[in-house]
Amino acid sequence: MSRRATGRSGTRAAGSTPAATSGSRRTTTRQDLRGIEPLSEIDLELRLLAGRRRDLVVAQTQRLARMHDLLVSIFPDLESVLDMRLNKSLVLLTEYVTPAELRATGRKCLVRHLKTAKVCKPEVLAVRALEAAMGQPATVPAERVTARIIKEIAAEALACRARIKEIEDELTELLDRHPDAALIRSLPGMGAILTAELIVEVGSISRFRSADSLAAAAGVAPVLRQSGKVRILRRPFGGNKALKRIFYQAAFCSLNHPNSRAFYDRKRREGKRHHQALLALARRRVNVLWAMLRHRTSFQMNFKHAD
Repeated sequence: MSRRATGRSGTRAAGSTPAATSGSRRTTTRQDLRGIEPLSEIDLELRLLAGRRRDLVVAQTQRLARMHDLLVSIFPDLESVLDMRLNKSLVLLTEYVTPAELRATGRKCLVRHLKTAKVCKPEVLAVRALEAAMGQPATVPAERVTARIIKEIAAEALACRARIKEIEDELTELLDRHPDAALIRSLPGMGAILTAELIVEVGSISRFRSADSLAAAAGVAPVLRQSGKVRILRRPFGGNKALKRIFYQAAFCSLNHPNSRAFYDRKRREGKRHHQALLALARRRVNVLWAMLRHRTSFQMNFKHAD
């Protein structure tokens, strides 16, 4: 009985410790943390549509790669004359895949089938496909089933491409109503898709205190490594990979602009490789973009200083 009573009293005593000390604890708040701002309706819609488009693009890439492998296994000559990224190639493969099917159809029927889908230069594609069919008289194993699967994948690829186009149109409409979209799109190389992805990844520019912090978050700022008196700037490997891809791709798309081309050529003359010069250009454009959004000014041709 004494042990049981002692155990109970010990339990009560242990349980009473937090209650007794909770009043003496200090409640501290950190003042250096950045506040979380709720997303607006248009930002949420951009995030959802951009994410959906990204999923469709990844699935489409896998789909085209699978169709490429299947076509190579039964009809390599036809695969060599087709570009799976074009609608006319997919339209052809929805109906005609094997050499026997192409030979039995003939040029006129092929051209008629392609014209119904309003493809560009159907006669050229029909002639090339028939020439490839004439060069392969043999039949390979499992050709019929493989051809059927290719036709299904081609139809899925066409439907996916149409859906991606619809989402891109929706994104463009949303950007017309976004307060930052017009400023971002004024920067050379920033199209509608890259602008939407940038807004999704960055959010409000007030999250970043300077252009350096934005560049560091994107992983386009060189990283300083120091040991004693040795100081080395190395290539960054961290940061937001999606944001880094956006800045890198936008820098590549801006090479037809005089300012971007001049900066890129100067870096190449300094001995930098293509990839390094593009990263340097992306880093420079981060300064310009941050200044544009911070000061609410569109891009100017001779925008030399972005402080």
